[in-house]
Amino acid sequence: MAVPKKRTSISKKRIRKTFWKKKGYWEASKTFSFAQSISTRNSKSFFCATNTNVGII
Repeated sequence: MAVPKKRTSISKKRIRKTFWKKKGYWEASKTFSFAQSISTRNSKSFFCATNTNVGII
C-alpha cells in the first residue's frame, strides 16, 4: 500500500531554492562575460572570422 512521504521542511526548501538561484546567476554572469569578450573581439575560446577585404573585389 502506498504511504505518503514526509513533507520537506521550509528551511530545506529555501536552501534548495537559493542554490538553484545562485546557479542561474552564475550561468548568466558567465554568458554575459562571454558575449562581452566576443563583442570586443578579445575572446580566446571563440573563433570569430573577420573580413578586412570587404570593399575590394
